[in-house]
Amino acid sequence: MDAPYLDTDADQLCFSLDLAERPALAERAVTVGGLDVRLRLLGASHQVFAGPVRETVACLLGSVKGLPATHTRHLPGWTYDFAARTRQLVPEEFSAQVARILGRVAATEDSLCGIFPGSPEALTAVVVEAADGPPGRGLVWRTWHTYPQNGQIVSTHTRLEAR
Repeated sequence: MDAPYLDTDADQLCFSLDLAERPALAERAVTVGGLDVRLRLLGASHQVFAGPVRETVACLLGSVKGLPATHTRHLPGWTYDFAARTRQLVPEEFSAQVARILGRVAATEDSLCGIFPGSPEALTAVVVEAADGPPGRGLVWRTWHTYPQNGQIVSTHTRLEAR
């Protein structure tokens, strides 16, 4: 991607379900399990819009830094569950994990991945799939944000399920 890598450390990421659309470097609209989804890569990470949800994980000026380990929100007709994890890896493990992420993205039709200038291992990736169960009942998406300069990988897992 022809853009600066704005978030340079996992600790700079923030989480929100209430932000409007931010300027995107790349966007992909897909329909998964009967639901329309917009996958968006920002200069500072990602947004996923699905059903009633506007998930943003990004470096946001003026916001409280840090991601929740877990977060649940009950919305009319839906339950939203989010989890985040940051890992610090040695260079060999980091490179192997980035290769696995790129393989997962390549193997999943409903995905979006951006590689930022400066390192082929500086990426943000989103993969969305239908949740187990009847179509239209829910989605699962995973994201990865990699920081090769310090060996960090932030991974998130979200489940949006109709009630």
